[in-house]
Amino acid sequence: MRRSMALLTIVLAALILVVTASTPVAMAQDNTITYVPASSIEHPEDIGVRAHTNIIVKIHPDNTSPCGSKCETPASMACVYRVVSPLVPGCPITTTTTNPSGGVGAIALVDAYDNPDAVADMTAYTSQFGIPAPTFSVVFATGTRPPNNPGGWSLEEALDIEMAAATAPKAQIFLVEAASNSFADLYQAEQVAGNMVAAAGGGVVSNSWGGGEYTGQQKDEKTYFSTPGVVYFASTGDSGINVVSVPSTFAAVVAAGGTHISRNSSGNFVGESWWSGGGGGSSAIEARPSYQNGISSIVGSNRGVPDLSADADPNTGAAMYDADGGFFWFQVGGTSVASPYLAGTVNAAGKLRKSSFAELGAIYSEYANATEYKAWYRDITTGGSECKVGWDFCTGVGSPVHYFGK
Repeated sequence: MRRSMALLTIVLAALILVVTASTPVAMAQDNTITYVPASSIEHPEDIGVRAHTNIIVKIHPDNTSPCGSKCETPASMACVYRVVSPLVPGCPITTTTTNPSGGVGAIALVDAYDNPDAVADMTAYTSQFGIPAPTFSVVFATGTRPPNNPGGWSLEEALDIEMAAATAPKAQIFLVEAASNSFADLYQAEQVAGNMVAAAGGGVVSNSWGGGEYTGQQKDEKTYFSTPGVVYFASTGDSGINVVSVPSTFAAVVAAGGTHISRNSSGNFVGESWWSGGGGGSSAIEARPSYQNGISSIVGSNRGVPDLSADADPNTGAAMYDADGGFFWFQVGGTSVASPYLAGTVNAAGKLRKSSFAELGAIYSEYANATEYKAWYRDITTGGSECKVGWDFCTGVGSPVHYFGK
């Protein structure tokens, strides 16, 4: 107990150095610390100008190793979503539901600022969980290394690349770093990422950041989210129902919402519900895309989000490693987990589509087919009064449970 409290004191001291005074920090009875980094807090003046991350961090007393059964791991999440291959060991599911390829094409993660330890973070994570080291590159969108932002965007970058490796380690993985968290810089990085993925034979681009909707966003969508051969993903945010976020509301983006994973006392998965922080709602600017015509009675004439969802509750969050800022192992939640995880899941399916519209068209076509919907998705109906049978603003169509069947 004395050792745990000493470690906790060290962690808390380091945390204070990294996190601004305006950032909420809470200590639970189990001596865990939960905080929202400053990078995840949006201010009114940021709308249309700067983006924020969507991460909520939980630090356990001993942060020198993963948090055991308290955290989801690549194997435990693979069992929930059946993103299973021989390259992600530990989940005893029959070979008929596995994906032997382990990923194809490329995955690009777009983030702001620089994580100088990104390669080391990836190595520590894959080594810990027995995943083969993927082909991984860090790319500076402007050609010059951006400044560092430890504890916020740097942690976001480590999370993103690790969730990609957890699902599709055989895909080529790029971390594309923007010069800052301004939309202008992030969109420049988006274009670089799309071009690199297309040149690698196609794949996915994930964006765990976002911000409030703004005038002119439709022009930005057409300019930066339209590279042929690329499927785009984005987090819906961590502010719950009726708070939406760009770029997740773009018609050309798969919107990733958040869930809570339930396990029994033996650690066995028993269900999935909506995480109350998971963003969802109707866009105030984007018209309903044709692939959502089948749910027009729910979304009306505007684009509704999310489309797909995955684990995002920090209390059932994923284990991840980040050495930058003096920390090591964390438990992380927020829809920043869901976007790269779902992007990796789609990549790992091995059937790369040529655009987000093609991917979304397939998702909503399968949703409309009762047999396919039941076979390939988990309809999430609990977690809040807004969560209904079928598509809803909580989790969209739900979470994927057998995406390799596509």
